[in-house]
Amino acid sequence: MAKWHAFGRCKTRLSKDIGKSNSAKVQSVMTKHTISVAKFLQENKLIDISIAISGLGVGNCKRWTRELGIKKFNLQGKGCLGEKMKRQIIINKKFCARNKIKNIIFIGTDLPDLCHQDLLNTLKELQQNDLILGPSNDGGYWLIGLSEKIMSSHIYVPFINIKWGTENVLQNTIDNFATTKLRYKFLDKKIDIDTIIDIENRK
Repeated sequence: MAKWHAFGRCKTRLSKDIGKSNSAKVQSVMTKHTISVAKFLQENKLIDISIAISGLGVGNCKRWTRELGIKKFNLQGKGCLGEKMKRQIIINKKFCARNKIKNIIFIGTDLPDLCHQDLLNTLKELQQNDLILGPSNDGGYWLIGLSEKIMSSHIYVPFINIKWGTENVLQNTIDNFATTKLRYKFLDKKIDIDTIIDIENRK
């Protein structure tokens, strides 16, 4: 899930501390880092990358993804984060079926500490679990991995009744799974970058 690093339109909380220009640069660097980590696994034929983009039209998305070295993209569309992720699952279902891809992993682009091992661990855990969550410092998650069982259903359990943008996102997601027989697993907790305090806490 990637947002175009437009001046004054990305990392708005961070821009209050370091300025709109600098926050846009930070977003650009973090996006490129995320793509670099994912491309390492794609080059080793472990994953296929599709970027869900907001903040740009189709033409500019094509230009940007060419610059990033990525072939496949979709627009995020309107709605809350849950609606955007559900939309990407629906859009990518035929591609996944055609290429025998069983799982989907969503990653944000505001995690400078993301590494190859995080994605390798996710792939490994999805062999025995239905949902993988990477908890973040703000009560949300920096990664969510979905099994074939969830992707093939029309229930979309992880995205129901979530108070998006609050410190309760992770707990809401866990609560959803408490009433099911689906299995979930946590990765290590990480800091995603939204404010200057997040940057300082990484030091």
